[in-house]
Amino acid sequence: MKFYQAGEIPSVGNMYFVYGGKSTGKTFLATKLKGNKLLFSFDGSTNAIADTNDIRVVAFQKSDAPTIQKSVEYWLEKLLYTTDEKGKRVLSKEFDALIIDNVTALQNWVISNIDNASKDGRQNWNLVQQWFRDLGMWLRETDLPVLATAHELKTDLTNQLGQPLYKPDMNDKTFNAFAAPFDVVGYIYIKNGERIIDLDPEKGNQGANRLDDRKETTVNELIK
Repeated sequence: MKFYQAGEIPSVGNMYFVYGGKSTGKTFLATKLKGNKLLFSFDGSTNAIADTNDIRVVAFQKSDAPTIQKSVEYWLEKLLYTTDEKGKRVLSKEFDALIIDNVTALQNWVISNIDNASKDGRQNWNLVQQWFRDLGMWLRETDLPVLATAHELKTDLTNQLGQPLYKPDMNDKTFNAFAAPFDVVGYIYIKNGERIIDLDPEKGNQGANRLDDRKETTVNELIK
């Protein structure tokens, strides 16, 4: 628990959750974060950042799936934290931002691991949601800028123009548990050759922006 006096509330890193289809620029968004980045990849799609020199990648593979929760927890702790001269756990200064690339794939591995943990299917889903809730809060407590990405899922709904609406390809309760600490939730798509991110929940897609009054932005302008 932390206490802040009035007028002494610190400014911490913003958290962005962006979902969309293939080749829309989700992984590429990592290049827009400043400084040295740590990227956890759960689908091996690193071509978009192959020519960078400021992103360290931990690429989880199918062989990691059976122990993915413990592996994620272990490597996050090992790479982001260290101990000071007094033996106190402190955030390392090696990285300035963190990226969790493809939460959809991560969720599917976690579900496979927990699916038979209990005979009660509802209890299994509760365990999945709890793990993702804890992960989201763990990321928030680093105070680092965080980017998380996920695939899109086309819903049965359409907007006023008859166009399909989208949401993250995740269990709804799991998404809500994980994304609760995030400042921005946006749907990324390509329009007239430009990558656009919809932040407006009133349009029907899953969106939110607690940072400012923007309802839509470009990839280059999302992370200021």
